[in-house]
Amino acid sequence: MTIFHCSTGWRFWHPWVLAAVLSVSTAAALAHGVSDADKGFLEGTTGVQILPFLYLGAKHMVTGYDHLLFLCGVIFFLYRMKDIGLYVTLFAVGHSTTLLMGVLNGWHIDAYLVDAIIGLSIVYRAFDNLGGFKTMFGVQPNKKASVLIFGFIHGLGLATKLQDFSLSREGLVPNMIAFNVGVEIGQLLALGMILVVMRYWRSTASFARHVVASNVVLMTAGFVLAGLQFTGFLSQ
Repeated sequence: MTIFHCSTGWRFWHPWVLAAVLSVSTAAALAHGVSDADKGFLEGTTGVQILPFLYLGAKHMVTGYDHLLFLCGVIFFLYRMKDIGLYVTLFAVGHSTTLLMGVLNGWHIDAYLVDAIIGLSIVYRAFDNLGGFKTMFGVQPNKKASVLIFGFIHGLGLATKLQDFSLSREGLVPNMIAFNVGVEIGQLLALGMILVVMRYWRSTASFARHVVASNVVLMTAGFVLAGLQFTGFLSQ
């Protein structure tokens, strides 16, 4: 669906849009954050701890605003559950692969850079929703491939953060598998809530009126998140 054009009649300076951008981007800037209590548990635990790691994985996804913003962009124009399931599965495969392999193999990339790319993944998704690639460049990137690739990057972001903690090698494999399963459980819970809201919104007349505004908010939040992370990288 190509809707990227300048004569939409929508004013980008509406106060509610600015407020939404600020609130969303502030939340997104805290993505992948780990509370002091969770950090203490991660660094203090030894041995196999399946249930706690399941809980922490689910908690991360439900409060992982960057993941949720990206998923909102992915399902924005998806109506059939078959299509939603396919795209979410691709994201889950990518996310799970690099999360698990990154921690177990010690893959470590600067957290600021990874989170900056995650911010840009939100920009990419919103820009694609607006038909920007087709309109401006005359090409349409493969949507499924992009979701899988960005899934790899999202998983690597958390893997990088987890490696900042002194995780015990004892029970690390089952604990990381449990954490991974928890992440996917959290994703399903969050996605369920998002779909309920989206289904109701699509049934109202406001959906068509605010398609552009909503994706501009997503895009701007992604730019703000990326900018904050690039600033953090340069100021290290």
